[in-house]
Amino acid sequence: MGLSKKPVNGMKDILPREMEIRDYVTGIIKDTYRSFGFTPIDTPAMENIANLTNKQGGENEKLIFKVLKRGEKLNLETAKDASDVVDYGMRYDLTVPLSRFYANHENELPSPFKALQIGSVWRADRPQRGRYRQFTQCDIDILGEPTNLAEIELILATTTTLGKLGFKGFEIRINERRILKAMAAYAGFSEDKWDTVFIILDKMDKIGLEGVRQELIDDGNTEGSVDKYISIFTKLEGIKDTSKALEVLSEELDDFLEDEVRENLDQISAAVESAKSADFELVFDATLVRGMGYYTGTIFEIAIPEFGGSCGGGGRYDHMIGNFSGKDVPACGFSIGFERIILLLLEQDFRPDVSVKKVAYLVEKGYTPERLSKIMEKAAKARTENESVLVVRMNKNKKHQKELLSQQGYDEFIEFYNDQEV
Repeated sequence: MGLSKKPVNGMKDILPREMEIRDYVTGIIKDTYRSFGFTPIDTPAMENIANLTNKQGGENEKLIFKVLKRGEKLNLETAKDASDVVDYGMRYDLTVPLSRFYANHENELPSPFKALQIGSVWRADRPQRGRYRQFTQCDIDILGEPTNLAEIELILATTTTLGKLGFKGFEIRINERRILKAMAAYAGFSEDKWDTVFIILDKMDKIGLEGVRQELIDDGNTEGSVDKYISIFTKLEGIKDTSKALEVLSEELDDFLEDEVRENLDQISAAVESAKSADFELVFDATLVRGMGYYTGTIFEIAIPEFGGSCGGGGRYDHMIGNFSGKDVPACGFSIGFERIILLLLEQDFRPDVSVKKVAYLVEKGYTPERLSKIMEKAAKARTENESVLVVRMNKNKKHQKELLSQQGYDEFIEFYNDQEV
């Protein structure tokens, strides 16, 4: 196989124009999250394969890039299956590594601990718009906080960040895993089928209510249970207000839904509405599932109209850290859809609001060392005055050179010629 100048399928090179936006967005994210008390951490790109295949990552566990054992540990002749030749895997999200991290360092960290982590993750997924096989995730998590203060802070921090990036009129959709379970129990589905019911429900935005009904019947559920289940969503149709939706659910589900669940979401909704600084709406969505198996309570998702799909999400996962430490720790996290945010900003021809002036010095070829030294001195002085100065040789096609530099944010050009005094 010959050398290829193209990146691996599903991965991409990042050009200067996009990199400038990525750096700017990362800066806004870090500054905003730090103002809410979140502390940056980092974890390795690889995890032990057992950590990634503990049946809590949902469909993502099927998308792991697995790493072969090395040297003498790799024995292909005696291998019977993948477990005999694989020992590590590339992380598919940042939540599993964070849980391991906290279990390993709990005694060195404050409680509750507010973590900020930005880094690459890998999934052997089918590439499409806004979805890659290597992509950046940006997570904030609060570990050790059992109350809904965690959910409130996470939603406010995330929406404040989106507001600072210029996004308006978006939605934060919210639901509760315990509501999903209550609806399934009310309908009469056997508990061993709940996970499958939720997977089918998660397709609502693609196949509609009738499509969900048919798939539930095809899966072997009785029409009576399916129709009872579907009737819940019919009664909730068009209701976005959390309190009103919870009133309907409380009346419909009766003893299947604990008062605590309703009170929890009501408190979150009221606190977020009173303290929010961005232009968004918090809406209840009974069809919101979030595919990860590790969620235990509140779940939420970002919906930005310009994208037409999820631009991030998260929820409470109170049992995951216990898988590593043997002791459950309350935990809740929110992941902003970094790659999709960048895509939207690029499509909007977004220009970062930077205070640094960018100047390009175009130097004609053939300059004497003495004159070139004076140009470098001039550039050095300008940099001390908060200017970003690029010193480059002048191309023959000067117009095209300036056009390319303009795309990188250079708005002033100074030309130096051999017969010109510096």
